[in-house]
Amino acid sequence: MLNGRVVNADFPFKEVPNDPALPFCKDVASHKLTVVGKALNTFPSYNSNRRVRVSEAGAKNLATSGTRQEEAQREGTTQAVDVKGRILEYAWHLKKDGRADATIKTYVASLNRLLRQGTDLFNPESVKEIVATYKGSDHTKRMMVEAYKGFAELNGITWEPPQYRGKAKIPFIPLEREIDDLIASSGKKTAALLQLLKETGARLGEALELKWTDIDAERRIVRIEPEKGSDPRVLKLSEKALSMLNCLPKVDAKIFGGKAVELKYHKSLCRTRRKAAMKLQNPRLLQIHFHTLRHWKGTMEYHKTKDPWHVKKLLGHKSLQSTEVYINIEQAIFEQAPEEFHVKIAQTPEEIKALLEVGFEYVCQKDGLMFLRKRK
Repeated sequence: MLNGRVVNADFPFKEVPNDPALPFCKDVASHKLTVVGKALNTFPSYNSNRRVRVSEAGAKNLATSGTRQEEAQREGTTQAVDVKGRILEYAWHLKKDGRADATIKTYVASLNRLLRQGTDLFNPESVKEIVATYKGSDHTKRMMVEAYKGFAELNGITWEPPQYRGKAKIPFIPLEREIDDLIASSGKKTAALLQLLKETGARLGEALELKWTDIDAERRIVRIEPEKGSDPRVLKLSEKALSMLNCLPKVDAKIFGGKAVELKYHKSLCRTRRKAAMKLQNPRLLQIHFHTLRHWKGTMEYHKTKDPWHVKKLLGHKSLQSTEVYINIEQAIFEQAPEEFHVKIAQTPEEIKALLEVGFEYVCQKDGLMFLRKRK
């Protein structure tokens, strides 16, 4: 208090009026730094020579520790720049070797995950320790090991990789009405993307790279360019899917904008899932991802046809082993469900041919009539 006025101790040459009509915060706001801001910004400068409840020896240790930390930070910065450059070189090396973009992205992400955990990528023992103590699945650890294996080979680092085997997981298969609920709750573009994935079983990356020229509206087919070493496919579309696609603006050669906007669709789906799950009181919707629709399609197609080769061709699998998971899921889901069929009777060769063309199978023949059926 000075002459009836309050003096700010941190600003000795600036007096603050003691007036209830002028709040203290209003006057402080006129300074370049608030009292708290000044304290935070100037703490190291005016407090560096103070010791609070610390002995002389303790103060020396603190000073030494601070110096070591500063040196480590300087060294760490230089090393971080070098490591980032080596990771970029590794990514370009993978690209020249013809590795898929998705694989390169996964490997780079795994190396960056190791860096965030404080790993020294030039010290293989450090990598082993971080991977061993990482709180993640064995599948994630295996990806870290695979990514570092190539990085070590490229940089001449001797590395004996540990063995991690990812545990196989049975994917979540939603009900069709749950998928439809999610589609109905989505925006126009995300809804069209979900409908396309539901009908084709395509991967998200394959769908994002689709061009308008890949759609044949007259024949109602779409041409899928594969990723991850799969086979290319030509698949049927429903009138509903075509209608939803035709409602989208044609502002780009790619229907959904390409993989560069993949994150945008993931965020959109997350928001939609939360809102739909709360509105419909169905937490199962939170388990639906874009790739879930591929698992759903594979399971449903095997249930309809009982033909694993058909499912393999539909999904573009290189090996039938990748398709076997849907056989196991289908058997578990529909184990006790009675099979239902459409049954038709044909007399003339033309009727028989027409039914066979749409998927009916011969069952038997009696009294000059041929009985055919197709699963519903």
